[in-house]
Amino acid sequence: DIEREEIEFISKTLHLQPVAHVDSMTPEKLGYAKLVREVQCGNSKIVQVSGIGNMGRTVSVVVRGSNKLVVEEADRSLHDALCVIRCLVQKRFLIVGGGAPEIEMSQKLGYWARTLTGMDAVCVKAFAEALEVIPYTLAENAGLNPIEIVTELRNVHTAGNAYHGINVRKGTISDMKDENVLQPMLVTSSALSLATECVRMVLKIDDIIPVAREA
Repeated sequence: DIEREEIEFISKTLHLQPVAHVDSMTPEKLGYAKLVREVQCGNSKIVQVSGIGNMGRTVSVVVRGSNKLVVEEADRSLHDALCVIRCLVQKRFLIVGGGAPEIEMSQKLGYWARTLTGMDAVCVKAFAEALEVIPYTLAENAGLNPIEIVTELRNVHTAGNAYHGINVRKGTISDMKDENVLQPMLVTSSALSLATECVRMVLKIDDIIPVAREA
C-alpha cells in the first residue's frame, strides 16, 4: 500500500520503472527486495523495504513528535537543512551572515553612486538603501533597536570590518566569521537577482488598465 507521491522515490530507491498495466511488465522494469512489510510506528503504519538488490542513493527519514505542530516544524527544519546542502552542492562558497554581506554591498554601491551622475546615480543609491532592509529586519525580528543597530553596523563596516554582522544571541555587533555564522553564497546571490528581476518587471509596467466584466 504505497501513496502515489511516493512512487518516484521508491522507483529511485529500487532502480525500477513504474508499470501502469500488467501487459507492460517486463524483467528490466522490475526491482528486487528480500522483504517488504508494514511496520507499526506509533499510531501509524509505514512500509519497510529491506534487502534491496541494487539500492539507489536515497535516504528515508521518519519524523516523529508529540503533536502535529512539532512534526510539521521538524519537517520544515529538515527541509531547510536539505536546501542548504543543495545550495552548497550547486555553488561551493560560504559567506558570513548576520546582515554583513548586505551592509557591505550597500556601502560599496553608495560609494559608487557618488561617482555617477543623473538617473544612474539615483538608481544605484536607491539599490544601496534597499539592501539595508535585510539587517534592519534581522535586528527588528531579534527584538533589537533596528535604527541603532544598523547605524552601528554601518559605522563598523566603514572602519573596514567587512565580516561584522548582527549577533542576535548577544544583541550586539560582532565578527560573524569568529562566531561561525555562515551561509551559502547562492542564497544571497539568488535573492538579489530575483528581487532585482522582480523590480525590473514592475518598472516595465507603464499603466494599469482596469477591465469591467458584466455578470
